Amino acid sequence: MNFTSFFAHTKSLIKLAYPILIAQLIQNLMGFVDIVMAGHVSATDMAAVAVANSIWLPLILTVYGLIMALSAIVSQLAGANQHSKISEQTYQTAWIALTLGIALIGLYYLLTPVIAPYVQLEGNLKPLLFDYLRYIVWGAPGFCLYLVLRNYSEGLSYTKPTMIISIIGLLINIPANYIFIYGEFGAPALGGAGCGVATAMVYWSMFISMLVYTISSKVLQQASLFDTFYWPNWLKIKRILALGIPIALSLLFEVSLFAIVAIILVPFGSEVVASHQIALNFSGLIFMIPLSLAMATTIKVGHAVGQNKHHQAKDYTNHAIIFGLLLAIFTALITVLFRVPIVSIYTNEAPVIALAANIMLLATLYQFSDTVQVVSAGALRGYKDTKSILYITFVSYWLIGLTVGVILGITDWVVPKMGPYGFWIGFITGLTVAAILLALRLKVVQRRLTTVR
Repeated sequence: MNFTSFFAHTKSLIKLAYPILIAQLIQNLMGFVDIVMAGHVSATDMAAVAVANSIWLPLILTVYGLIMALSAIVSQLAGANQHSKISEQTYQTAWIALTLGIALIGLYYLLTPVIAPYVQLEGNLKPLLFDYLRYIVWGAPGFCLYLVLRNYSEGLSYTKPTMIISIIGLLINIPANYIFIYGEFGAPALGGAGCGVATAMVYWSMFISMLVYTISSKVLQQASLFDTFYWPNWLKIKRILALGIPIALSLLFEVSLFAIVAIILVPFGSEVVASHQIALNFSGLIFMIPLSLAMATTIKVGHAVGQNKHHQAKDYTNHAIIFGLLLAIFTALITVLFRVPIVSIYTNEAPVIALAANIMLLATLYQFSDTVQVVSAGALRGYKDTKSILYITFVSYWLIGLTVGVILGITDWVVPKMGPYGFWIGFITGLTVAAILLALRLKVVQRRLTTVR
């Protein structure tokens, strides 16, 4: 390995990745703030926010995955110095985003009258849950349009706005929560449902802030985004969807896998479920590191491919995986050495602490596979090879990972049922298979392009 090239590429990736990482952590912090502030009203309000988020996040993350295609499109066009085409691609993605944002509003009002009578929840939990969703859906169009401008900016290798706008979102989220949860300054006291109002306000604020930033930034004016207005073009929209839908579905497969396991574990009791969720939440925070690196890799690979520098794209990918694994060693050591104090932040119940700490030992292995699979997927997005990600993640997570988890977790077919440990071994198995298959697919794509060249 050429260490000079490795350090140069790593420095370049870090420059792109750290604002994305900060933005991702801030978005997680917003969710944490919502739950804590709602919890100060009552446990029911906290539960309502948590349950509502478990419904809302898969929906909005699916939209997020679809719009991520724009980053790869823009980076390749920027690399090829075809800035005139970037504007139209961004507008077409914006039409998709606006349609999806409005569709989420419609989905709520169409499905709620059908589903609500069959939802059996105790006390005020049910009205709080549906009120939260009723408020937050009105922020969906704003957030979807924000994602378009964010991916436009990131595709141009400019990630700092993502960080800055997320900070603005957090600064709005806290006082908005205070006002609408507790009914301050003449606003109604909505309890946990007030978090839905606050989040909707944050979504629109982030879009407006990003729009102002995009208009005023000299760096972001290079594609002349606002010089020409483009109406929807179905042929171009279809091509964007062909890239974005596989990304969205692969993200949904991963998110839904963890959700279904949490449901399967319910019969094992609240302590098992709590331990699983603690380990999962902490792993999710750690995952923000390789995810941010993967998003930076998409940008760098896309830009290099646009310049027909396929060997450089390959080097960026290899160096990103190596750097990601080095970071995984560091995060794994932290997880092993400090797992008990980390778990103690979440709970003071001794049985939960003991079980969650043991599960987190398995989470250290999870981090290495996760790094390879997410960075490999990020590189494949940069190559615009997204269908392979869809097929591989479905097979790896649902057919292999979940099957192994169910067999080890709730049956005696191989060993006495292992409960949550079995499912975490399933996670590791699925992620490892995904890492191997995605890395192999990456090699095929790279070999094909470097041979053609």
